[in-house]
Amino acid sequence: MPTAVDDYEAPIDRPSEQTLQFVWQEKADLRSVQFLRRTGVTDGKINRVITPVLGVQPYKHNHYHDTEFFRPDADRGTLLNPYGQRVMRVSEDFLVAVLGSLEDEAGQNGAREIMYKCGYQWGMQDMKKFLPRMQAEFEAELDRMRVDFLMETWWWPLTIMGWGTWRYDFTQRDKGLLYVELFESAVAQSVGDIGAVVCYFYAGLFAAVFSVLSKRSLGCVEMQCYATGEDFCKFVVADYERVDAASFWRNEGASARDIARKLSEM
Repeated sequence: MPTAVDDYEAPIDRPSEQTLQFVWQEKADLRSVQFLRRTGVTDGKINRVITPVLGVQPYKHNHYHDTEFFRPDADRGTLLNPYGQRVMRVSEDFLVAVLGSLEDEAGQNGAREIMYKCGYQWGMQDMKKFLPRMQAEFEAELDRMRVDFLMETWWWPLTIMGWGTWRYDFTQRDKGLLYVELFESAVAQSVGDIGAVVCYFYAGLFAAVFSVLSKRSLGCVEMQCYATGEDFCKFVVADYERVDAASFWRNEGASARDIARKLSEM
């Protein structure tokens, strides 16, 4: 594992606006919420906005706990989530082994590029599944849902699966800057304090997700990391010019606070 701050810059994946718009055009996927649908509830129509329902809800919205979220099938030896997707539980040693194997095969920079791109592709594919599922579960069209509602509902499955908790900051959105604070990063906690940022997977994930939500291509870079002795990881999501600048300043030893100040002055 690396023991010093590296000079690697996250690779740039730039989906076209047409590609990002296409993700939003997906229709409601009723099949993806069949496990959440209560007995006796028929498929409803998709309304323009979320319509309050009195009494028993047609779908189980609060399903983010072990007994409801994870659905083991002992006969098949599989584990599914409430959306019918197959998942598996792994230890921290598994993540360490993956990172170590990638570095052995591709070197430090190659491994980090792979992790960023894996996170990015996962984010894109996850949003393609998530947005149709949101329409089905809440029986409403996407463009009238608040973005913070979308973000929190997207992240909760990741929290129950062990990817940590987060806090996002939109206060500088007028400058094109979005900050994400990540607590209990699965990657950083697995490798421990090694003196280098390691959450390239999360950076790619956030870049993809916020590109879809904002409908424009964005990049992301980690400014500080739990693996460097910080209390939590912090990322900035912005256009590629600012992401490149933040990556340069971080590699030069600037703190997250200094990077944020410089970005706000660009």
